[in-house]
Amino acid sequence: MGRTYIVEETVGQYLSNINLQGKAFVSGLLIGQCSSQKDYVILATRTPPKEELNENLKHPKAKLDNLDEEWATEHANQVSRMLPGGLLVLGVFIITTLELANDFQNALRRLIFAVEKSMNRKRLWNFTEEEVSERVTLHICSSTKKILCRTYDVHDPKSSAKPADWKYQNGLSTSWLSLECTVHINIHIPLSTTSVSYTLEKNTKNGLTRWAKQIENSVYLINGQVKGEDCDLLEGQKKSSRGNTQTSHCFDVRVLTQLLLNSDHRSTATVQICSGSVNLKGAVKCRAYVHSHKPKVKDAVQAMKRDILNTVADRCEILFEDLLLNEIPEKKDSEKEFHILPHRVFVPIPGSTVMLCDYKFGDESAEEIRDHFIEMLDHMIQIEDLEIAEEINTAYMSSSMNSQASLDNTDDEQPKQPVKTTVVLKIQQNIGVIAAFAVTVLAVGISFHYFSD
Repeated sequence: MGRTYIVEETVGQYLSNINLQGKAFVSGLLIGQCSSQKDYVILATRTPPKEELNENLKHPKAKLDNLDEEWATEHANQVSRMLPGGLLVLGVFIITTLELANDFQNALRRLIFAVEKSMNRKRLWNFTEEEVSERVTLHICSSTKKILCRTYDVHDPKSSAKPADWKYQNGLSTSWLSLECTVHINIHIPLSTTSVSYTLEKNTKNGLTRWAKQIENSVYLINGQVKGEDCDLLEGQKKSSRGNTQTSHCFDVRVLTQLLLNSDHRSTATVQICSGSVNLKGAVKCRAYVHSHKPKVKDAVQAMKRDILNTVADRCEILFEDLLLNEIPEKKDSEKEFHILPHRVFVPIPGSTVMLCDYKFGDESAEEIRDHFIEMLDHMIQIEDLEIAEEINTAYMSSSMNSQASLDNTDDEQPKQPVKTTVVLKIQQNIGVIAAFAVTVLAVGISFHYFSD
């Protein structure tokens, strides 16, 4: 028995309205959420055409070999940044002419594996063994409207296609549950004398990987309570007079991180000679969504963890891309840099409680963010629908000479303008020698402190 995909009816309408306009095929992404029993598809978006290929793709005799996997995977990477916790790129679709109706499966197989491989490289987290590793491919013939739905196990390179059910449902995500939290981060990443020669992006990614373990091992309070991971998320909700559960669509989450390690995590003190450091500090708004069909606490917590990790990593990556795009020159030795990371903007999916997100620098206009949403998701949105999750001043960068540094003074330098509810990336390279100590303390109890207010 293959997997079942419950699909929002508007997705079917969207796919039906795609016009090939003389092209041999159109491909795109399917977005939704996995569960142990079935998967939910709430959005589909076509991959925007590559400008230089527009002319070639107008010929109906073009073969599926012309499917640009690199372009499609880049689109998937961009879209994955716009997905809050709990949502994934579940698969790909392709709409072809009748002539190519029997020549699509190999192209889809290559594409689904390429997309998953590309997105996995950027994640700070890994899928668990219990999670579903099947991803869906959907083929639609533009003439007959015939649909063929199959899945592949993306963890098995030799996986063969399995049949799957594709069922439409109206109002699929109108009652999904959301979880929200504000996470205060203060990440110090020392740069050793060997790693200082690496790119800033690589050093930051290595540091975030260590921080990710802390997030994974944290304790999560949902509406102020610690709940068993196998408990129903809606457990304890009041019943209405008709016997229906009165659900609160939004849950407040607080993150507690361990200050001390217990005796099961023993290690020896280490000293590392460093030539600089990277510091991430500030507050980030996090949001995750889970389906409303008997959701488990562990699914909600997992979705929130991954949103925390994704949003911090994505902001860093976007900043590095912006610096490269604008050719910001590297600072000389003994100089400090300050960069404001982009802040988060949410936009609703029409007819759904789910919101997607994007990231905005201080000098970007609302029109630019709207246009990016339209380009990446192929759905019309209104500027007034944009929800600015985090306040920010203008984008800020400053540098100063400093020949001494230590772990104790990493917060001495601050931007001259006030920065609230935003993340500051402080880069401090080649500024002397830092001794970075990792010391394990044995304790009877475990202490925690709030990441959240």
